[in-house]
Amino acid sequence: MNNTPKSNRLTFGLGTIGRDMVYSLISMYLIFYLTDVINLPTGTLWWVAGIILFARIFDALNDPFMGFIVDNTRTRWGKFKPWIAIGALLTSVFTVLLFSNFNLEGGAFVAAFAVFYLLWGISFTANDISYWSMLPALSVDQKEREKIGAIARICANVGLFFVVAGIVPLTGILGQRFGSLQNGYFVFAVMVTLIMVAGQCVTLFGVKETGIVVNMKQSTPLRELLRIIYKNDQLFFTAVAMSLFMIGYVTTTSFGLYFFKYAYGDEGMYSIFALILGLSQISALVAFPLFSKRYERKTLYTAAIVLITAGYIIFFFAPVSTMLFIGAAGILIFVGQSFVQLLMLMFLADSVDYGHWKLGKRNDSITFSLQPFINKMGGAISSGVVSAVIIVSGIKDAQTAADVTPSGLFMMKVAMLVFPLLCIAGSYVIYRMKYKIDSRFYGQILSDLRERGEIDA
Repeated sequence: MNNTPKSNRLTFGLGTIGRDMVYSLISMYLIFYLTDVINLPTGTLWWVAGIILFARIFDALNDPFMGFIVDNTRTRWGKFKPWIAIGALLTSVFTVLLFSNFNLEGGAFVAAFAVFYLLWGISFTANDISYWSMLPALSVDQKEREKIGAIARICANVGLFFVVAGIVPLTGILGQRFGSLQNGYFVFAVMVTLIMVAGQCVTLFGVKETGIVVNMKQSTPLRELLRIIYKNDQLFFTAVAMSLFMIGYVTTTSFGLYFFKYAYGDEGMYSIFALILGLSQISALVAFPLFSKRYERKTLYTAAIVLITAGYIIFFFAPVSTMLFIGAAGILIFVGQSFVQLLMLMFLADSVDYGHWKLGKRNDSITFSLQPFINKMGGAISSGVVSAVIIVSGIKDAQTAADVTPSGLFMMKVAMLVFPLLCIAGSYVIYRMKYKIDSRFYGQILSDLRERGEIDA
């Protein structure tokens, strides 16, 4: 029985718009801000790149502990919403601080950046884990989850592509209005954090939790944390596959602005390109429920990987000055990615029920703590790849596309397209070999849980 209020689809989804604006600003454009807006010296940039890598890995390793905290939280507002609120407020504060001008240089800048960036990551983790781990608690119906997840991913992509398409023109306009491009980025950061807080309020006050699970009052001891992740084999292999996919995807997107500035030769075209891809991706997410009615998830996943692979191959061999081929390749990649993105979210949600069935405990937040863990590990590795390639290829010291050597451009294309495709191919192999929760098996899981009196849905 599905007793989830239909209003949850929208009130849950709207919370992602500002969140993904903020996450996209930090994960995709903070390095560009440091290299091309405030022009950090190369020595300082190496330190900053190391701090980002260390902080993301450190924060990622802490994600399961945050999931443990959320799963063991008992308040009158439930276990999810208090951490959603705390995380949203603190994330907003540290986002603004990262784009604030304190006129610091050298060691003082590195120290301040390290503190702000580390605390930003911890704050976003608290929000991210509690937000997404609410999803499997709203419904155990796979199709309803797909509808809730699809709307959430559509809203998230609206936020993502608002930043991707708007950051160049809007920061330019704001920079002219407030005196410098650096100030433009600061005002832009304030704008997106305010949108994040507003969207999170919609979720906090609008989502109605339905109480699907019964007889699950016990807490999870800290000593069982790793056991929950490792013994839930479907969660473990989903996490490995997702990690490889995100490393590839984030590496490609992180090179985007550099590609259009230094390879294509027109930084302004980046926003148009991003807008087209954003509309393509959102359209694919809107269409997903229609395809899911006719095809199994495994078929949809395979089709998505075929589109992505074709897109990468076309992009790599396309002339850098020909938007027709680059645009077609981008559409193939992002349409396929939108399906994979949503399917992996569903795999995580289903692995919550699988873990409940197999291990006798329901750990929504510990399970979903792997999503930010995966995103941060992917972001950490991609940031390291991007930073190293930008410095070694000579792009860091270039002013225009004419200043970059052919070998430097080729190095960037290999890092942007070949390395990610290998990661994505590896992700698909792991999924096909190890993931086994199809619709029939999932139905058996729910049937067994009902017979055990552990769910009422």
